[in-house]
Amino acid sequence: MEHKRFFGHLTALFTIIIWGTTFISTKILLVDFTPIEILFFRFVLGLIALVIAYPRRLKLTDGKQELLFIGAGVTGVTLYYLLENIALTYTMASNVGVIVSISPFFTAILSHFFLKGEKLKINFLIGFIVAITGICLISFPDYSDVHLNPIGEILAILASFIWSIYSILTRKISMYGYNTIQTTRRTFFYGTVFMIPALFFSDFKFDLIRFSNPTYLGNILFLGLGACALCFVSWNLAVKQLGAIQTSVYIYMVPVVTIVTSFLILHENITWITILGTCLTLTGLVISESQHFLANRKKH
Repeated sequence: MEHKRFFGHLTALFTIIIWGTTFISTKILLVDFTPIEILFFRFVLGLIALVIAYPRRLKLTDGKQELLFIGAGVTGVTLYYLLENIALTYTMASNVGVIVSISPFFTAILSHFFLKGEKLKINFLIGFIVAITGICLISFPDYSDVHLNPIGEILAILASFIWSIYSILTRKISMYGYNTIQTTRRTFFYGTVFMIPALFFSDFKFDLIRFSNPTYLGNILFLGLGACALCFVSWNLAVKQLGAIQTSVYIYMVPVVTIVTSFLILHENITWITILGTCLTLTGLVISESQHFLANRKKH
């Protein structure tokens, strides 16, 4: 059991490291692709990869379970990413990054009411406050540059809440004992299907010639195979082993990973405020997880 939990922490950490670096690939692709195009191509690619990786058909034992998969696809793929991308058109990326980072709080509240064995504890709330303080310092090192737009902020909050719903649905799906690749693939299928109507209301072009550019091809492969196919499977594995609350707190690390990769790859400056924010964010993560570690030690 302890080995499985350790594996869960490793997979959650691995997922966040990959997700924290996706902004670089997205930034490169945005030169010739719209956000909805990037979103559609990466998830279609991810779906194809999962079908190839595990072609066996998933046979559900209960027809009502299909509703959970539909819900997971709509929330975790379609609505979350669409709301986040639309929010970015109204407000600053740093604002969206901070607001999306509160999703563990929503996840904890929903888990408390809808999942057995996952209760909201005081250490989580303390860790949440400390981590969000750190994330704000990372995102807004100069508070004079903060600009708010109610529409953008509301959409970002909705995206954060939607992701927490996806986390709850994923946890419920994991309790059925199905293969994680199969469940992720089914989620991707519904997410992609419900994404198609949005294509008709956006500037979407099915122009694959653009991928003849090796740079674009490499980055969409990274987003589709890595950030989507591989990371959604690893995230769902982590949720299966750790639960929705404990896995969700790793989201705090996304801004930290982004800052580090910005420094290493884009050579952006790191200030003392950023370092302080990073330390606070990691401290908040440790505090939020401390109750689980202490509980496990008492059992042994």
